Amino acid sequence: MKYAKGGVACILVAGLLAGASGCGGEKGVPREEHPVVKGTTVEKVESTVIPARFAATGTVRARNSAVLSARIQGTVSRILVKEGDRVQRGELLASLEATESTAGAAGAAYAVDEAKRAVDEALTRKKLADITFDRYAKLYSEQAATRQEYDTQKAERDMAEQGLSRARAKLAQAREAARSAGAIAGYTRIVSPLSGVVSGKSVDVGATVFPGTPLLTVEEQGHYRLEANAPESLMDNIRVGQEIPVFLDGIDGKYTGRVAEIVPKVDPVSRTFTVKLDIPPKGVRSGQFGRAYLPIGEKKGITIPASAVVVRGQLTSVWAVDSKGIARMRLVKPGETYGSRVEILAGLSDGDRIVTAGTEKVTDGAKIQ
Repeated sequence: MKYAKGGVACILVAGLLAGASGCGGEKGVPREEHPVVKGTTVEKVESTVIPARFAATGTVRARNSAVLSARIQGTVSRILVKEGDRVQRGELLASLEATESTAGAAGAAYAVDEAKRAVDEALTRKKLADITFDRYAKLYSEQAATRQEYDTQKAERDMAEQGLSRARAKLAQAREAARSAGAIAGYTRIVSPLSGVVSGKSVDVGATVFPGTPLLTVEEQGHYRLEANAPESLMDNIRVGQEIPVFLDGIDGKYTGRVAEIVPKVDPVSRTFTVKLDIPPKGVRSGQFGRAYLPIGEKKGITIPASAVVVRGQLTSVWAVDSKGIARMRLVKPGETYGSRVEILAGLSDGDRIVTAGTEKVTDGAKIQ
């Protein structure tokens, strides 16, 4: 019996200890504490009326460019430049070998020399005929020569003058033929029509080319345009000289383009027309993808300061503050940029509060004070 009583006592003591331990544990559970963040700015989200825009996609092109093509048949003998090289106006870029054109130019030059000698001979005969006629005219006036002799020398003088005129005409004709042949022979020299950069090379040395075969492309640097395609319904919304926000792929930030030209022709398949906008040259390259945000009216939407947007990798978020002042990260879907504010397409509603300054201090679950 004593053993049994002792055992019961031990069990009771153990139970009391366990109960005491359990009560102490409940009282010791720590409450959730939120780190306090100071020096931030909180703004209430409200919908406003903002401009509605259409993102017209397009490609950046040089305002002035030239595709150099062969004007005669021949073989490419030299190419002195490569893609990316800067060239000056009048600089030799390539040469063609065209035997027929070269031979024709040489033959025309020989014809000019022959015509010059014929003019010299005709001029000599003309001088002799003039001297002889003057002598017979004097003799005829002194009645020392007959009328027949006088008329014969006069005819000789006139014929010599006509011969000289024909020789000079043939010389002029030969010179024009030589100029034409020289111009054709000059087509073997491919020179740059403008200062810029070589953006394309279509042939290699040894290639046989024909009139119209593209050889090289040269683009003028420093003057670029974004050629964007817009729906025909927006044609009345655009005017020459209008400033349009432009985004270029691979370049941070947005540019402002000025409408330089509106092509009124509408593509019958895509039902679009082309808008050409002059854009600043800094950092721009021909062939870049771009968007022009064309105005289409107004709409109601939410915009927030760009400083409130937190970008981490592919995720865009904001720090939303609840009624207790606790900050939680909330994913949002951004839209267009309007100056220093960003449109939010999804993730925020009217009345939400977000951190707009000091976002780098905030952590998830922090209490904003």
